[in-house]
Amino acid sequence: MNDKSRNLDPPELRKSLGLLDGVAVAASSTAATTSIGIGLGVTAGVVGLHLPAIMLLAFLPVLGIAGAYSRLNRVEPNAGNGYVWVGRSLTPWLGFMVGWVNIVATVAFLAYTTAVTGSALLQLAGQAGLRRVGGLALDPGSTAQTTTVGIVVLIAVTLTAVTGIRTAARLQTGLLVFEYVVLLGFCGYGIVTGPHPFSLSWFDPFAIPSASAVAQGLLLSVFCYWGFEAAFTVNEEVRDPRDASRAGLITLVTMLALFLVGSVAFQRVLSERELAGHGAQGLAYFGERLASQPLAALPLVALMFSAVASLQAGVIPTARGMFAMSRDRTLGPVWSRISPRFGTPAAGTLLIGALSAAVAVLALVIPRLSDMIMATVNAVGVVVALSYALTALAAAARFRSLLRTDLRQGVRAVVLPALSAAALLGLGGYLGWSFYASADHLELRADNGWFLLLMPVMMIVSGFAAAAWARWVRRSPYFRTGEGTDADAPQLLATAPN
Repeated sequence: MNDKSRNLDPPELRKSLGLLDGVAVAASSTAATTSIGIGLGVTAGVVGLHLPAIMLLAFLPVLGIAGAYSRLNRVEPNAGNGYVWVGRSLTPWLGFMVGWVNIVATVAFLAYTTAVTGSALLQLAGQAGLRRVGGLALDPGSTAQTTTVGIVVLIAVTLTAVTGIRTAARLQTGLLVFEYVVLLGFCGYGIVTGPHPFSLSWFDPFAIPSASAVAQGLLLSVFCYWGFEAAFTVNEEVRDPRDASRAGLITLVTMLALFLVGSVAFQRVLSERELAGHGAQGLAYFGERLASQPLAALPLVALMFSAVASLQAGVIPTARGMFAMSRDRTLGPVWSRISPRFGTPAAGTLLIGALSAAVAVLALVIPRLSDMIMATVNAVGVVVALSYALTALAAAARFRSLLRTDLRQGVRAVVLPALSAAALLGLGGYLGWSFYASADHLELRADNGWFLLLMPVMMIVSGFAAAAWARWVRRSPYFRTGEGTDADAPQLLATAPN
């Protein structure tokens, strides 16, 4: 098939999702239970007892970003979303970089979540009385053991994702219902019975210790919200593209409510030292403070379900993003191969799972799970802020004429996304500088500023290198026009069975 026919007849993703399916994919990708169980403890180590304040503060720019995604999706639904929108409205180089850093960040996140999943399973095994296998003592804090167990789970969810997104969405819906019932039950009980008195100062962002703590806390909180845009990544598989926008916004508001309830509950039940000191085992400790076994194990089961769902939800949108990039010949053709049986990018999905497993194994150079979590969250937080900011700027550039023709819509489509982008770029820059200034040499440690800065820098630099390859070696037409392949163009597999 020549290039002309390839562009006219791009491969098709099967349209099989509704609004609730989109919410399930986005909510699983955001992984509220994992963010509450692990992210709150990490964030409390930075901002102290001001988790509700930092979660509310981070929600404001993310809401502006969500508005930009929704409006862009309305005029151009595409599985590549930010990659296509930024390429068209700003420059193909930045568009490719947005697509690339989302891929790399998600692979890093999947490697981190692989270890979290393994840790949750090992904790459950310990509570069930299984503390040794052969001569090996099971340790939920061992990166090697948690990664090994987590990779087994990653393989299973990747295979499920290959068989069809509808099947995956149904699985995620079931997991989410269980998670949220357990989470709301324990958090509600904690809010009512917790020994530590409620304080309005928890909601005061001005009481956070320093500007650096605010910046780092905001990026950690943005990381907690990260994933709502997965609803837009499956916008070629929903029957009505508007459902992708609705699903993304519903997910984001739901996450805010869960994070506020969770943060207040944790601070009612746990002291600041307990919050910051239990890391990956924070939710299990929270459950033990509120109930005895076997009920105390329910939050840990919910964390395990959340981690499993977010593994699958991470694989699915990443494969779709790479599908869109491959369709434009900015990535190799393997990523846009559609399974005639399942109607999914099966080969790409399997490759994403394999890459994530490989990165998880490489992360074993960081000896403790908590170090791996902190390093990954900080790195991903910076590049996610950059990706969000560029997408918001693309919306501001694309709809700037509304400032002259409809001021009210112009404020929503241009001013708010631009302000959100400026806030996230400022945060990322400030945090990057604080990382640089905090150390005078490089060490492979999660508390070494140069190491924390090196990780997002490598993600970004590798993106420009990959873009150069796509531009001059693959000779992708994307770099001439900045436009992605039209998702509504005639399709190769329009007659594939449903």
